[in-house]
Amino acid sequence: MDIMSKARRSLVMSKIRGKNTKPEMAARSILHSNGFRYALHKKELPGSPDIVFSKYKTVAFINGCFWHGHSCSLGRMPTSNSDFWYAKITQTKLRDAAAIAALKTDGWRVYVVWECSFLKDLQKLLRFLNRQRKYFSS
Repeated sequence: MDIMSKARRSLVMSKIRGKNTKPEMAARSILHSNGFRYALHKKELPGSPDIVFSKYKTVAFINGCFWHGHSCSLGRMPTSNSDFWYAKITQTKLRDAAAIAALKTDGWRVYVVWECSFLKDLQKLLRFLNRQRKYFSS
C-alpha cells in the first residue's frame, strides 16, 4: 500500500526529470573533463540518446535502473500498483531495445551506463573513446 495520497504521488512523480539527471550531468562532466565533446539528446536518432559522439559514431544512454527495468536491486518492481508499473517498465524496456537495435543497424556503437554500475560503465566508455581518439588522430 502506498503511503502517499494519489495527488501527492502524482506531484512527486511529475518532478522526476527525463533529461539532465544527476547521473547524466556527472557523466557529461567526466567526459568533458577528459577532453571529449558531444551533442545531447539528438532527436533525429532512435531513442534520442543522452550523449552523442558523432565523430566516433557512438552514443551513450545514461539509464536509471528503476525506470529502465535493470535486473539489479535498484531496478526492483514496486509492490503497490504493480500492474501499472509492470506495464510501464516493460514498455520502456521494449522501446530501449528497439532504439538500440535501430542504432546498431545504422552503424552506431551503443553504450549503456547504468545507475548501479555508473563508474564501471563510464570507464568502459572512456577506454573505448580514448582508443578511438588515438585512431582518429593518427
